[in-house]
Amino acid sequence: MIRIRKARERGHAEHGWLDSWHTFSFADYHDPAYMGFRSLRVINDDTVASGKGFGTHGHQDMEIVTYVLSGALEHKDSLGNGSVMRYGEVQRMSAGTGIRHSEFNHSASEPVHFLQIWILPARRGLEPSYEQTLFVPEEKQGKLRVVASPDGREGSVTVHQDALLYAGLFDEFDEASHAFGPGRAGYLQVAHGSVELNGQRLEAGDGATIEGEPEIRLAGGKAAEVLLFDLA
Repeated sequence: MIRIRKARERGHAEHGWLDSWHTFSFADYHDPAYMGFRSLRVINDDTVASGKGFGTHGHQDMEIVTYVLSGALEHKDSLGNGSVMRYGEVQRMSAGTGIRHSEFNHSASEPVHFLQIWILPARRGLEPSYEQTLFVPEEKQGKLRVVASPDGREGSVTVHQDALLYAGLFDEFDEASHAFGPGRAGYLQVAHGSVELNGQRLEAGDGATIEGEPEIRLAGGKAAEVLLFDLA
């Protein structure tokens, strides 16, 4: 079964400097029907104004994955890491026993657009850690490229959960399929453009839960960028 959630059905927060769309309950947005999906707890679609951002704050026992869609996001944390992420870069931060970090728009003139994803870890009390990797468009064009996995396969960042995250770019003649193992389920998020999921059209910001489907097919893309979660 594929259940589509349209972009405008998500929670929304507009703070002037921050425009944020919440796939699942987060902060002041609460919907008992959307508390997460399996180990996937948060997908926030955030656009931050130039020079603005999230000041230093703490997290515990969460796998936090950031996927930059445009602009430049500056990261600093209590482990001593500091970086600027741009399009195609994926960051994984394991909060574990506790970590503090800040995220700011690195640009003084342009907004930054990114997806921030929270995945529940397989166990609590992990040692905090951090990882960042660039995936160029050629790796994702017309295919689903693994960008996060429990074993760091194919150069992906490592998440401490039985969850895989794939990213793909799809234009008109691109097609790709993905098979789910027994008992597994998926969540597809369309970041840009539009694409057909098993013949159903999804637009930017739309998402879909996928359960009981042995395989999915992506086709008919129009400048589409998608993230696919394969979850135990």
